[in-house]
Amino acid sequence: MNQDLREKLSGVSVATLATALFKRGLRNQVIQGVHPIAPKGRNMVGPAFTLRYMPAREDRNQLAEFRNPQHPQRVAIETCPEGHVMVIDSRKDARAASAGDILVTRLMVRGGAGIVTDGGFRDAATIGALDIPAYHSRPSSPTNLTLHEAIEINGPIGCGDAPVFPGDIIVGDDDCVIVIPAHLAEEVAAEAVEMTAYEDFVVEQVKAGATIIGLYPRTKDAHLAAFEAWRKTNGR
Repeated sequence: MNQDLREKLSGVSVATLATALFKRGLRNQVIQGVHPIAPKGRNMVGPAFTLRYMPAREDRNQLAEFRNPQHPQRVAIETCPEGHVMVIDSRKDARAASAGDILVTRLMVRGGAGIVTDGGFRDAATIGALDIPAYHSRPSSPTNLTLHEAIEINGPIGCGDAPVFPGDIIVGDDDCVIVIPAHLAEEVAAEAVEMTAYEDFVVEQVKAGATIIGLYPRTKDAHLAAFEAWRKTNGR
């Protein structure tokens, strides 16, 4: 992922990206039911690196499994590339944790850009205090082995009803998380930057008393000249 794309996506909202994707016929790219453990005031941006859980079978998921150096959960943490976002398919089941603070800390130290699960994290308060962005549905204390078996690394998954393919671009803000298909990322980012500039202009106009009719969406050409003047003044 190039730095220019990362910077563009760092300055736009998930809501704006959702609109840009909606215009292209993609309506289910927001990961449903997840929120930041603690708002960071900055976007999480990076290619997806995935981990899939399946329902645990008791004879395969005893605590001794964590002694196995090839345990997929541990291997995923140790192989997630720098700058990537780990996305975990926990089947929308937060009754057992997807991971805890030690693993998330290790991911952060290795340069991970963030972590998302449609389940829950244990040690959530500690994770929230880390610098790495982390998103889940709710805190969950039971170990993942209680209900989940980590079964596949970096394959296609579903997370919060959104399809996620390895390498898709993940963006999270202080509201939620969206998945941008990799082949659309550049054009969607460019459009979102333009949309954000216009929306910032609109907010100023509305605060000054302007009506939204004809302004948002722009259907009156008179607003275009005002917008271009605003962009020049504000370096946008």
